[in-house]
Amino acid sequence: MYKELKKFKTNNSFNYTTNDSLEEVCNASENGSGVFLVYAVDGEEKELIMVGSTGTVQNDGTLKSKNGGLFDKIVNGHQFAKTGRKYTWPTQMKSENIASLEVYWYETFNAKTKVIPTYIEALILQNFLDENARLPRWNVAF
Repeated sequence: MYKELKKFKTNNSFNYTTNDSLEEVCNASENGSGVFLVYAVDGEEKELIMVGSTGTVQNDGTLKSKNGGLFDKIVNGHQFAKTGRKYTWPTQMKSENIASLEVYWYETFNAKTKVIPTYIEALILQNFLDENARLPRWNVAF
């Protein structure tokens, strides 16, 4: 786990396979904003393949977030030039021969904690870049 994530008390994870409905297995907050990390799982091996975030902090210190929070961003967010991860993830997993995903999510901005979601996303991506000389393979750019 990345040390930047240890301070966020509202968090959870779920597993996803191509046989699952992403809407049914996703247990992410529908009101919360923050970051999510996606790992490809192959037996005992796990590889971080994507980092994402949702929620924008305004100049008055308030949070602007889409309806549906982290849940909506994970399930319906755009990826692979198409709408809805619930559609694109199974296709991409099959093409890359990924049996399952583990998704970890963290609320970084709420009543108790006020950390900009994209700041945490950037820290994690920077650490990954430092360690691997590239971004996770499902992150196109940052």
